[in-house]
Amino acid sequence: MTPAPSAPFEPESARVARVVREQIVEGVRAPGSRLVERDLAADLGVSRIPVRDALRVLVAEGLVTPRPRTWAVVRTFSAQDVAHLQEVRGATEPLQFRLAALRRTDAQLAALAAAWQAEDDAARRGDVPAARRAGADFHERVVEAAANPVVTELHAVLGSRVRWLLGQHDDVAAMAREHGELLAAVRDRDARTAERIALEHLRTSRAELDARRA
Repeated sequence: MTPAPSAPFEPESARVARVVREQIVEGVRAPGSRLVERDLAADLGVSRIPVRDALRVLVAEGLVTPRPRTWAVVRTFSAQDVAHLQEVRGATEPLQFRLAALRRTDAQLAALAAAWQAEDDAARRGDVPAARRAGADFHERVVEAAANPVVTELHAVLGSRVRWLLGQHDDVAAMAREHGELLAAVRDRDARTAERIALEHLRTSRAELDARRA
């Protein structure tokens, strides 16, 4: 019998960064809460060195604010921080969806559809955290389908902050519905419609976030 393929190797620092990133995005670690190397190492069963490396990664991603010596804090996003991020999304996401509609492969379309299906299923059963995660995955699959290395580089810098922003949405059913419309446009290779819906999606997203912060 052929043995099952083993999971890809994940360095300890990458695992720590992934776990803490998910906790921040999902609100488990609140803005302003302390991230102490010693405590994180004990919680995750690693030495302090990979924790230190992981915190550096999260600082570079814009989710963590460094403090002197051996601790940091979860970043508190101001209204201006969110506005600046939304401005960048307004410039980049319509391009991502337009390129995805033009360039996506069948395999990329299948991955995009799977992310949307997971999001829609979670929204229907009322699993808000799972719907948010899948919605963020949907956006990442779009970046891959856009097949533009510069877009990919920009997303590498901004992706975690965008994921945090998407994690602020409460109306996950509406988000899944709009993602379904975007999926249809990408599937039909309708670049103009994909770009238009992406702009509308950003407007509704901004309105919901503004209402929540108010």
